[in-house]
Amino acid sequence: MPIFRAPDGTRLTYHLRGEGEPLVVLPGGPMRASAYLGNLGGLDAHRELVLLDLRGTGESELPADPRTYRCDRLVDDVEALRLQLRLERMDVLAHSAGGSLAMLYAARHPQRLGRLALITATPWALGMRATAGDRLAAARPRASEPWFADAFPPFEAWLEGKGDFDPVFLPFFYGRWDDTARAHADREEAETNDDAAEVYGADGAYEPDATRGALARVRTPVLVLAGGVDGGPSPALARQAAQAFPAAEFAVQPGAGHYPWLDDPDRFVRRVAGFFA
Repeated sequence: MPIFRAPDGTRLTYHLRGEGEPLVVLPGGPMRASAYLGNLGGLDAHRELVLLDLRGTGESELPADPRTYRCDRLVDDVEALRLQLRLERMDVLAHSAGGSLAMLYAARHPQRLGRLALITATPWALGMRATAGDRLAAARPRASEPWFADAFPPFEAWLEGKGDFDPVFLPFFYGRWDDTARAHADREEAETNDDAAEVYGADGAYEPDATRGALARVRTPVLVLAGGVDGGPSPALARQAAQAFPAAEFAVQPGAGHYPWLDDPDRFVRRVAGFFA
């Protein structure tokens, strides 16, 4: 398990899977250990995945200053990883909340970025958030699924601020609610640093106008991949986020939720590996 130090001395770890050219992978959650990404549906057959455990998650050390969990301050950790890998430019794949971290990295270090894949990425860094309407619109067409009747009322109540988060509606985050999805969802609590997640998007983390301005000058190829049944971000929101990049291509994986490598691994790997080829 490789270990390196962040600029403030925090010991960080990353995990290597597969062979080939390195592909740095930034996890979401926010602040979920990179273990949930697995081998990204078999993407490790095409690239060596460099799965970073963000500070305070997985095998990485808790920082002395909890304020350093904030997304904009994590950019320095990503740059430290590039230096550790001795890469002049690095290809990056970012999932979910990790997408905002990748956007901030691209804005601050455009000359160090090769290609960038944003997978069901939450575009908080651009001042864009999924709404309750987005999520409910994605949920309603799934009314024929056997778990829907029990899951939809508490999901709606949670989105409207009238109820607490309830694991009963986790199926809405997956394209297929099967044994693989259940096992993946069951690990989330243990793999997530909730205290760090509270800080990730704290006041000051994002400056959307400045980030948009910087990204408008980023010429690196970018893939923005949305899940066809994902509500956060919905395909429409992901398409809007793609417009922040001059050289972006937008794609939707049909039938996929927030974790598209679980719903259709072969389709996911073909699309992403083809982009990085």
